[in-house]
Amino acid sequence: MDTAATGLTFRDAVDADVDALVALIESAYRGDSSRTGWTTEADILEGRRTDTEGVLAVIKAPDSRLLTVERGGAVIACCQLEHRGAYAYFGMFAVSPQLQGAGLGKVIIAEAERAARETWGVREMHMTVISVREDLIAWYERRGYRRTGRMTPFPYGDERFGVPQRADLQFELLVKELA
Repeated sequence: MDTAATGLTFRDAVDADVDALVALIESAYRGDSSRTGWTTEADILEGRRTDTEGVLAVIKAPDSRLLTVERGGAVIACCQLEHRGAYAYFGMFAVSPQLQGAGLGKVIIAEAERAARETWGVREMHMTVISVREDLIAWYERRGYRRTGRMTPFPYGDERFGVPQRADLQFELLVKELA
């Protein structure tokens, strides 16, 4: 049995989850607490990763789900799934920094892919990753995602996405064919 999957509950987020989800996402990507895990963006971005309004917008959006993962009644991970016609978009993926590196991310992304296939009948999953995050991109490649070389600019000047600490940030589209 996969011990990373032991005791996990997957469900769609509700309004009452917003504060816990914002705290989880912030802890996984920004500030000193994020350095406990390996997904930190603290060296390339300061400021907020998301906020109450951003998380609530994902929960409320049509054709969108914020998949919430609990263990023992505590929110430990989440990811956004959004139906975009022929494909699903995967985003807002966060795992509690204290639990990173134990295989939990693999279990969650596999469940997200299964849910997107079964819910919307899509054959592809798309995501965007900051292109300088080579370690994170390599992790996704090991899960079957491929780099496309298609880049979109980072929204410099819009602090809703953080305060960049370098001038070369952009997003790369990664794609996976879903069986």
